[in-house]
Amino acid sequence: MGKVSGNTHTQQQLNNYANQHNPNNSAYRANNNNHANQLNPNNQASKSGQSNK
Repeated sequence: MGKVSGNTHTQQQLNNYANQHNPNNSAYRANNNNHANQLNPNNQASKSGQSNK
């Protein structure tokens, strides 16, 4: 995974990146939960975007 440079990103962008990669942060947990829900065939979120065959 690449690093984010302070020369090319704003402080807010750096903070968002850090939050998304910190397991103690709610943004990290929300992203992880969403990913898990999308992969879970028993979850409604995984059914969106799929056609019924």
